[in-house]
Amino acid sequence: MLEIQSLRKTYDGHGRRVEALADITLSVGAGQFVCVVGPSGCGKTTLLRCLGGLLRPTSGEVRVAGATVSGPPDGLAIVFQEYGRSLMPWLRVADNVELPLKAKAIDRAERRRLVAEALSAVGLADAGRAYPWQLSGGMQQRVAIARAIAFGPRVLLMDEPFAAVDAQTRADLEDLVRRVWQDTGVTLLFVTHDIDEAVYLGERVVILSSSPTRVLEDLPIDLPSSRDQLATRSDARFVELRSHVYARIQEAKGAAARV
Repeated sequence: MLEIQSLRKTYDGHGRRVEALADITLSVGAGQFVCVVGPSGCGKTTLLRCLGGLLRPTSGEVRVAGATVSGPPDGLAIVFQEYGRSLMPWLRVADNVELPLKAKAIDRAERRRLVAEALSAVGLADAGRAYPWQLSGGMQQRVAIARAIAFGPRVLLMDEPFAAVDAQTRADLEDLVRRVWQDTGVTLLFVTHDIDEAVYLGERVVILSSSPTRVLEDLPIDLPSSRDQLATRSDARFVELRSHVYARIQEAKGAAARV
């Protein structure tokens, strides 16, 4: 569903060249949940913006469902970290969720049905008439997720979406995203700086090197498909996987420091 081939991204400016992505090759099968982690500043967001057609790569290719990405592709949605900035404060919650549907030539009754289903899926069935600024940060991020669900994407990209919420809300949102993924079958690529989160959520964890970025390891996560914040995180295999990912990231940071 998502194919990345020899992807490179270089920034030029102020008399210097910065190679953000050196050579990324990766594929994500239909319906898979893949998490991406790496050292701070390694280019995770740059990678995601190239995948979403928001940033043109220097070289290489991205394909979604076999079609080359040259701009924001059909059937792909993105949930950003800055949920407050992605919602229109002058629109009610239901209208925010409905907004991208208006570009799909769907009649009003069907749009309203999709909005109601999406809000119910994220536990906000009664919040449609509220304004985003009347909701907590965690609830605002649920609205952003509902908007993506309502759009009916084949591929969902998430860029550190829970970084700005408290730990308890974060745990609730992690379980929400797992449930949405299982219910919809969407192909999901989730970028995070949190190692525990990556191991808890994903079927695979892709570990990136320091910039200029390459794939250090594509690690299968062989935990049960049914996960629980207490039982899963205390499981010996979870601890082993988390320790492995942490060690690889420390290795990447050490290699960068020696350059």
